[in-house]
Amino acid sequence: MKRQARRSLIIVLLLCAGCAPAPEVRVGSKQQPESEILGEMAALLAGSTASRADHWRSLGGTRVLWNALLKGEIDAYPEYTGTISAEILAGSGLRDDESIRAALAERAVRLSLPLGFNDTYAIGMRKEVAARLGIQKISDLRAHPNLRLGFSSEFMNRTDGWPGLRQRYRLPQQEVRGLNHDLAYQGLVSSTLDATDLYSTDPKIRRYDLQVLVDDLAYFPAYQAVFLYRADLLERAPAAVAAILKLEGRISETAMIDMKARVEEDKEPESQVAADFLAKELNIRVEPRIESRVGSLWQHTREHIYLVALSLAGAIVLAVPLGIVASRWPAAGRGMLAATGIIQTIPSVALLVFLIPLLGIGTKPAIAALFPSTLLPIVKNTYSGLQDIPRHIRESAEALGLPASARLRLVELPLAARMILAGIKTVAVINVGTATLGGFIGAGGYGQVIFDGIPRGDYAGLILWGALPAAVLALLVLGIFELAERWLVRRGLRLKPE
Repeated sequence: MKRQARRSLIIVLLLCAGCAPAPEVRVGSKQQPESEILGEMAALLAGSTASRADHWRSLGGTRVLWNALLKGEIDAYPEYTGTISAEILAGSGLRDDESIRAALAERAVRLSLPLGFNDTYAIGMRKEVAARLGIQKISDLRAHPNLRLGFSSEFMNRTDGWPGLRQRYRLPQQEVRGLNHDLAYQGLVSSTLDATDLYSTDPKIRRYDLQVLVDDLAYFPAYQAVFLYRADLLERAPAAVAAILKLEGRISETAMIDMKARVEEDKEPESQVAADFLAKELNIRVEPRIESRVGSLWQHTREHIYLVALSLAGAIVLAVPLGIVASRWPAAGRGMLAATGIIQTIPSVALLVFLIPLLGIGTKPAIAALFPSTLLPIVKNTYSGLQDIPRHIRESAEALGLPASARLRLVELPLAARMILAGIKTVAVINVGTATLGGFIGAGGYGQVIFDGIPRGDYAGLILWGALPAAVLALLVLGIFELAERWLVRRGLRLKPE
């Protein structure tokens, strides 16, 4: 009996284990092809085990991903040792691997061994410009104070970026611009820039035949590629972690340059490039996750509509009552309009960056960043629509003995409906364009296509699959509100005076 009971218990436990949900592994990556290739490799490897793996792409820079890792919004992402010591653990003075590992462990984060290549920063120029000016090393830049320098936005603010470089080399250049990393290359080619920051594994160095300046004062540290992952991932999905760590020491600098060239120059999907590498180097055959153009467009459309609809609905619920209050009490109304006007001036992208530490990544900060910019047109149009109602109509409504709430519902709001809808219509169209910022933090939408296209130089694809659908959606939204106006506003109120 005991043996039979033990056997039954084992069967039950096995059945329960089989019914247990597969652990979820969320891999993040920065807005650059190299990080996305590594992120896709990790997601494919994790997905080859009993785990459900998702890859959150193009999540901005270091701080966005690091904070997302600490909050548990993602479980792993590719990083670089120089960035960890100079940015993530800035001020700690830690340089050796053991000290860095110990500091990360205190934050419940683990560090893989180096993946095999060093993608350090460098400063580059066109060869003909460097030869003409006799520039071979970074210290030579001191003799040319009028050089036009342009660096990636992240490099401009990093402790191991431009501020420290200028101080170490005592560089005198004043005309220094911050811009997208890939646009800086275009600046070099078009001669609008003289020098920019490079990644040593960039295939563009080879494509544009650039001169990499010697770091003669050894300013830039080693940037060995590694994976950072949450300590609790070892408990939740040990097989996935073991699979990802198979990449340790397996990716050479040449292999990474070739993979990035396939993505940037040949326009191949990162998933296909990652799958080919895993099959060739690790003998692990996985199916690349390549979505059709139509399927991808439909998914991004749904995500974009969700962002626009939710932020717009919240704005209507708040802004229309605020406009009503402003029309009832003009003194308070002026202050209210001024306040919403000030909020309107805050750039959505700045608000988005500010909200990331508070709300994390995904749809929440995207909607929260869109919401304030939608208030002013609706509040102002509601206020103006109610204020512009002729006095004799107001007096007639009062003479009929209608209470204030009934006058508002039956007389004033219908008369102001066209003006209120005009404000909502304006906001809806603007929101369609502004919502593309959601792609910066993993909220999806058409912005995801745009942010994916910029690092690859895929400008035709960017216009066709990002900007063009957004423009079409804006026109559709405009048409929907035109129809809504015909339905909501009585015909007599739509007639224009002769």
